[in-house]
Amino acid sequence: MKIVIENTIEQYEKLFSMKEEKENYFRYSMMAPFEKMWNTINVPLKANQPNGYDVIMATKMLGYLDITETEMGKVALEHLREVQALQTAYGTLNHCVEFIQENKLKITTDELKFGMYIADPKKLELQKGYCGFGGIPGFIQVSIFPSSYNVPKIPAVIAHEFHHNLRFSYFDWDHGNVTVGDYLIIEGLAESFAKELYREDLLGPWVTSFDKEDLEYSTEIIKDALTVKGFAEVSSYMFGDTIAKEQGYQPVGLSPFAGYAVGYQAVQSFMKANNVGIGEATLLSAEEILNNCGLFS
Repeated sequence: MKIVIENTIEQYEKLFSMKEEKENYFRYSMMAPFEKMWNTINVPLKANQPNGYDVIMATKMLGYLDITETEMGKVALEHLREVQALQTAYGTLNHCVEFIQENKLKITTDELKFGMYIADPKKLELQKGYCGFGGIPGFIQVSIFPSSYNVPKIPAVIAHEFHHNLRFSYFDWDHGNVTVGDYLIIEGLAESFAKELYREDLLGPWVTSFDKEDLEYSTEIIKDALTVKGFAEVSSYMFGDTIAKEQGYQPVGLSPFAGYAVGYQAVQSFMKANNVGIGEATLLSAEEILNNCGLFS
């Protein structure tokens, strides 16, 4: 599989030096390689009407830095260059590909495109300034406002998103019918893959920031909601109350990213109890993992 790393360092340099046409450069130069990904989730590169929903609006909503925030962007860009973030991404993706080849797994695409973008640190405050999207096989994006906390975790978040590419090469995503149980396992497997290739302490705050008491409480609430269906309903359990309120979902009494933390524990518990590695677990149904993880019985 061919790995293509978009040179977003150079792209941002050009973007931040432009006096006009910034939006079109972002659309047609920076995001055009991902047009197929955006189309899959119904995001056009350009809206049909002024100020309509398009890739500019979508990326802002996802926590990417507004392209007009030049000074803040330049600070982040310099940091990304200093830490050689794109070289890290290339090494990480090659490591991921080697792992799946050794384990006789595959992603249903001949080419994997990767882009690293600058995040808005305020919008991604709960995520500690970084997150990713890898739900469409063949594409991964990571957004980050680099810091001493999140830069060391870049390989783990890339591995997490790579695993989504892998899982969705074997199991379809059903936006309208996804259950809490399904989503728990999708995210739990992705974090377990990142742990397998890197280390648990490099996992994201969506897993590492939970103490024992909060984890047990979250597990109890989620245990009774495993069959809750539909993306909006499920999101309340996965992302927690703070984000649920922001997005207009119904809060259910959970800390940020509770579903991620519980999903990780469920998959880890299943793997240990059944002596199953992440390669094998990747090919198992959510139902099988949930029923045999021991966390909800």
